[in-house]
Amino acid sequence: MAIEYGIEYLRKKLNSHKVSVDIRYSNYDMHRVEKDIGVTIPSHLKALYRSTLGWCAKAVDSIADRLIFREFEDNKDIFNLNDIFKLNNPDILFDSAILSALIASCCFIYITKDERGNPRLQVIEASNATGIIDPITGLLKEGYAVLERDRGKPKMEAHFLPFKTIIYRDNQIDDTYKHSSAHPLLVPIIYRPDAVRPFGRSRISRAAMYLQKSAKRTLERADITAEFYSFPQKYIVGMESDAESFDTWKATITSMLRIDQDSDGNKPTLGQFSAHSMSPFIEQLRMTANLFAGETGLTIDDLGFVSDNPSSSEAIKASHENLRLMVRSAQRCFSIGFLNVAYLSCCVRDNKDYARDVFCDVKVKWEPIFEPDASTLSVVGDGVIKLNQAVPGYITSETLHDLTGIKGGSEINLLNVENNSFKLQERDKQKSRIISTYEITSLLSNYQKGVLSRENGIKLLVSMGYEEQEATEMLENTSIIREV
Repeated sequence: MAIEYGIEYLRKKLNSHKVSVDIRYSNYDMHRVEKDIGVTIPSHLKALYRSTLGWCAKAVDSIADRLIFREFEDNKDIFNLNDIFKLNNPDILFDSAILSALIASCCFIYITKDERGNPRLQVIEASNATGIIDPITGLLKEGYAVLERDRGKPKMEAHFLPFKTIIYRDNQIDDTYKHSSAHPLLVPIIYRPDAVRPFGRSRISRAAMYLQKSAKRTLERADITAEFYSFPQKYIVGMESDAESFDTWKATITSMLRIDQDSDGNKPTLGQFSAHSMSPFIEQLRMTANLFAGETGLTIDDLGFVSDNPSSSEAIKASHENLRLMVRSAQRCFSIGFLNVAYLSCCVRDNKDYARDVFCDVKVKWEPIFEPDASTLSVVGDGVIKLNQAVPGYITSETLHDLTGIKGGSEINLLNVENNSFKLQERDKQKSRIISTYEITSLLSNYQKGVLSRENGIKLLVSMGYEEQEATEMLENTSIIREV
């Protein structure tokens, strides 16, 4: 029998991880206020020029926007898994779960029943849920979630156990819901789990947070320096000590200054200190952007440093190769989590405790990572025709749907289009071929002498571009020379 850890243990576990999750959410939301570690710039001046940067949000969104769930593919089609998610706003549900998992390394989907007995799915972020995970199945042995808070303190909680869910309100048992599954109805959606960290790793790594903080400090120093760059400091040498003092602000913005000679006829000397250059800050910011791009698999263009020469679509895809591999890895991770959600939802809907291996043939389909452009579609079309000519039926309409994300016609129509295209290409080749008079007369001469048979003569003329009827008439009008 499985050991029950208890709700107090799970509360402590959640509190120990909540701080790190909140830090990553504050970096994503750009609400993070960094500690003042400046040496030369006063704190009150830094507070006036506090900078904000969204590089961590860009790192998360660059993967989340490319993870588009399509459907569950079940060859037996006996569970109707897609219908469960259609009743739960799939466009919002999947995007919300993926985004939360990328930010905090994981999130959770809470399964209940609505009034009609259909599964109801709700995403809970990692700062409000935790559990004891089974590393083999990816399901929880025991789960805990805060469903409602009042001024930061838990007001309504849920303790998830096999065959039941206990609801607590104000630290007292409020209700108990029975269900038919041997697994708790709280499913983790995990990004990049491993043996050391079964609840995964956040897309917002410590290195990414440090580099964003460094870039923010660079922007703050640049903003403050820009004020001195706009109005360089000036000086006057040789004025009498009892001369009337200048209003510094008026002296800075005025277009004309009047400075008289002293009693001895000496004139003061005016000068200006050299202005501070902004180049060091720009170079430092670019260096930090390069480091951040290498850490997150982005390009320097994604972070706002646009290259001079615009890139083609193929060049853009090649530059995002690391990002493509990260998205592929995320698809594999999230597929397991969403399949577990579908499995437990079926148990709740049908009121049965299905075995998990019944769902081993179900596959999760995703849309292509990069949407194909016109040139890509043209290349794919040529490749499909050549492959199906070599191996008939090798590329089907379903395969094309996976490659391009465009849902086309049936497989029969696809094969007909390929066959017609092949015939048109052969006909064009025949029409475009230039046939010399010598070739035709030589062929007819061989036919007259009996060297060439009638059937082979017709085939050769057809290969030269003549219709079969024309070839037949040419041979009929050619008399055969009989031997004496």
